[in-house]
Amino acid sequence: MRPCLLLLLALCGADPTAAARSLSLRGSWRIRNGNGSLELPGEVPGCVHTALLQRNLIQDPYYRFNDLNYRWISLDNWTYSKEFQIPFDISQWQKVNLIFEGVDTVSKVLLNNVLIGKTNNMFRKYNFDVTHVVKALNSLELRFQSPVLYATQQSRDHVLYEVPPDCPPSVQKGECHVNFIRKEQCSFSWDWGPSFPTQGIWKDVSIKAYNICHLNYFTFSPNYDNHAQQWNLKIESSFDVVSSKPIPGQVIIEIPKLQTQRTYSIELRPGKRIVKLSVKINKKITVETWWPHGHGNQTGYNMTVLFKLNGGLTIKKSAKVFFRTVELIQEPIKGSPGLSFYFKINGFPIFLKGSNWIPADSFQDRVTSDLLSLLLQSVVDANMNTLRVWGGGIYERDEFYELCDELGIMVWQDFMFACALYPTDADFINSVRAEVAYQIRRLKSHPSIIIWGGNNENEAALMMNWYSIDFTYLPTYMKDYVKLYVENIRELVLEADETRPFITSSPTNGVKSIEEGWLSADPYDNHFGDVHFYDYTRDCWDWNIFPKARFASEYGYQSWPSFSTLEKVSSKVDWSYNSSFSSHRQHHENGNEQMLFQAGLHFKLPHSTDPLREFKDTIYLTQVMQAQCVKTETEFYRRSRSEIVDGKGHTMGALYWQLNDIWQAPSWASLGESAQMEFPGACVLSQDPGSCDESREGCPPLSGAGVCNAAEMWALYTAKLCGFLLPVSQQQTLELNQLSLPVLTEECRGAPEGRHHCHHLSAQGHLCV
Repeated sequence: MRPCLLLLLALCGADPTAAARSLSLRGSWRIRNGNGSLELPGEVPGCVHTALLQRNLIQDPYYRFNDLNYRWISLDNWTYSKEFQIPFDISQWQKVNLIFEGVDTVSKVLLNNVLIGKTNNMFRKYNFDVTHVVKALNSLELRFQSPVLYATQQSRDHVLYEVPPDCPPSVQKGECHVNFIRKEQCSFSWDWGPSFPTQGIWKDVSIKAYNICHLNYFTFSPNYDNHAQQWNLKIESSFDVVSSKPIPGQVIIEIPKLQTQRTYSIELRPGKRIVKLSVKINKKITVETWWPHGHGNQTGYNMTVLFKLNGGLTIKKSAKVFFRTVELIQEPIKGSPGLSFYFKINGFPIFLKGSNWIPADSFQDRVTSDLLSLLLQSVVDANMNTLRVWGGGIYERDEFYELCDELGIMVWQDFMFACALYPTDADFINSVRAEVAYQIRRLKSHPSIIIWGGNNENEAALMMNWYSIDFTYLPTYMKDYVKLYVENIRELVLEADETRPFITSSPTNGVKSIEEGWLSADPYDNHFGDVHFYDYTRDCWDWNIFPKARFASEYGYQSWPSFSTLEKVSSKVDWSYNSSFSSHRQHHENGNEQMLFQAGLHFKLPHSTDPLREFKDTIYLTQVMQAQCVKTETEFYRRSRSEIVDGKGHTMGALYWQLNDIWQAPSWASLGESAQMEFPGACVLSQDPGSCDESREGCPPLSGAGVCNAAEMWALYTAKLCGFLLPVSQQQTLELNQLSLPVLTEECRGAPEGRHHCHHLSAQGHLCV
């Protein structure tokens, strides 16, 4: 991680006079299974699967059918243990805490054989007081329970009524009742990903010892006062005061480049204390705002906050502050029923163009800084400006949001609830409240995050009756929905973060859903909010099939990854479109057939006496098909921005599904596993040939998102000359001359013909065939 990225919300090393010591417990631990027959070393942060892989006790979990072969790992109960010595005199410290930044997921924590606490939520931080248990030499154990068995038991214990869905579709080869555990929802399987319900300590763990007081957390948020025409920086700090007497002192806040220095007097009384401060920035000072990629600079200001407390105790924090405003505009549109749904950044309307983000790997300890950087740099290289962090994955690590801040990538941040109904018993709600409060504190200082979303598709799932529920229970499920997302999550967001909007679900009708009691009768109404749209049965080259919506936050088509990607996780017997492997890897019902159907509308499907050649050609055509489908749909949404037709239009966002892959399999992604650019990525990711949006003053008009330029020409000419493109008479819906194929230039004339020249592109950018 680059040092400059550590500034934002990263705890700085305390001054020696701060009377605090810490000991990291990351590194080598011991791991054993439930009956003790298997014991091995394992790294923390990490998980059981990667520990087994590192010791060569299992193959690559992604190889062939290993997602099924290794189910036993998730069904066992594993224990993590570590012996450690405290390198300082523990008796000299008033308070000692054991802090877990992330535990995956259900465990009992024992220090020196004393139960000090339990964990059941992957998405929150755990802080255990071990003052009276810790010794000079210690033994620490986390006794994990299988997440699969835990979720099943929680579901059984919920006896009043079912909370669907019980299990994922059988085609996903997944585990059941994931909605009963606060864990990465897609780890039990999804229609693009495998089932690997992990166990382990997936983030840092440490011992913190301190006297007098300790800074638990530090967060801030800039807010613009429209009435005063002035920026106001709100800072919140939480202390654990272990002194028996109040501690007076001062807080000195400095932002040098804004010529800002403020000093405040404080008094910290014993116990848990929160200090809230407000710093007004001088109106005469020009504050440069943070802008999304393509709209301006990502200017930030270095800030220091120094707590000088009586007795010589000092605590110093450093951070980078970004100033920006965000508004979600839902207002009447002339000539159209319903309301708009678009974002203003710093008072300026912005068209959101980008994609949806899923976890980059089933095993988070394998997600490196380089991989994150490569994926996010690909976003801006493609002239995107937005990613939606989808609600079935994880709240990403700090580094992800720091990179988005730096690169100008706006983030639509879901809370981690997806495609399910959820229980609302007291224990579940309390766990969710702790999770949400922690994540808001951790993330709200990032200017890249422009909206909080309560869940993914759960309003639609309930109101469109995806799970065939008994309608006598509908009022109960609706009440549970409001209780979870409105009375708890929304309440916490409004209380802790007034700088960005919150919506309960995606898709949603926004204000109209609220008027209907937070659940709209038709969550897919194109006159309100955002929509998700998928249609694999009609011709994707026909733009008439797409919804003229206010905002398209999900849409897409599947393709197979490149053969070079699949080759690493398969054997020769798998290299056929109809092989058991190809069927096993497809987690979307009828997905392989749907791809061939779409490709067959405009291309000759490959037939060869060489099975491998036919497999490679078929893979390639699914990629060309995906690229053209997503390109056509994306351009439709970009064109719909400036028009109202039959009362519909004014589209102000296009986020295709999905940016990245989690493993090597057919999916909707444009970047393959390990961030390899699959061919459609070259087309789908080319969102604009220029660096600024056409809405920015002084910028030339730009063509629509999805313009593929040379990549598109290359794809279509390859398909045509290599014998895949159907004759005009056999085309469905569209004429061949509507494809805007490039004209052969003089530079290309005379190029040798033949199949092996189909992929040649001259240095001048002309397509030579």
